[in-house]
Amino acid sequence: MTLHVDVAGHGPPLVLLHGWAMHGGVFAPLVERLSSRFSLHLVDLPGHGHSRDSGVPLQLDACVEAVSAVVPRAPWCGWSLGGLVALHAAATRPADVPALAMLCASPCFVRGEDWRHGVSADIFRSFADGLRSDYRGTLQLFIALEAFGSDHAKDDIRSLRGELFARGEPSAESLAAGLELLEASDLRGELRSLAVPSLWIAGRRDRLVDPRAMRDAAALAEDASMHVIEHAGHAPFLTHADEVATLLADFAMEHGA
Repeated sequence: MTLHVDVAGHGPPLVLLHGWAMHGGVFAPLVERLSSRFSLHLVDLPGHGHSRDSGVPLQLDACVEAVSAVVPRAPWCGWSLGGLVALHAAATRPADVPALAMLCASPCFVRGEDWRHGVSADIFRSFADGLRSDYRGTLQLFIALEAFGSDHAKDDIRSLRGELFARGEPSAESLAAGLELLEASDLRGELRSLAVPSLWIAGRRDRLVDPRAMRDAAALAEDASMHVIEHAGHAPFLTHADEVATLLADFAMEHGA
């Protein structure tokens, strides 16, 4: 079975990849603002949304191959976990992914001796433990963490909760695999050799992906630009959709369309 992809709008293509436990429908605010200018390809990643039973493992190589099979040549924008997939695609298939946008995403989510602004690995481990004991409660806690820091935290939580199970419950196995990806992945090496232009959009108050980590990541790439959205948390496409849409549109038109 192939991955599920929704196509909305008309114009040059742009691929959007969602974060952990979500699905393509979470990008509704961007669809509203960009569909008059772009053909948006909103992919449900393996184990998520309508791709729940795709059978594709939630691993970077497998995800890139599966997504590439259902979308045209286009810039890819990845939010959070989706950013790892998008970055790996841009690094390994630059002919298919001519530009990369990282939306509150990092090549390395976990803090290390040479990566000061990541989060503690214990965060992802605690969520993995929580999935086994309280599946729904753990997902609600993760949503609260995504919204924390935003000026519109209550609205963020309401929107994310509304989307969480809108396409059914994500696969428990894929959720566990996603947490492992977030904890273990370090794509800084791929970033140093990245051959396509990249845009890095951060939320100043993001508690999952520190803007300083995104700044340090962008500095590793040869052709990168960085933009920090003030007062935004981990999901600025919900609270600052106009700004995110403008940034993505300008970048995609310059480098991909």
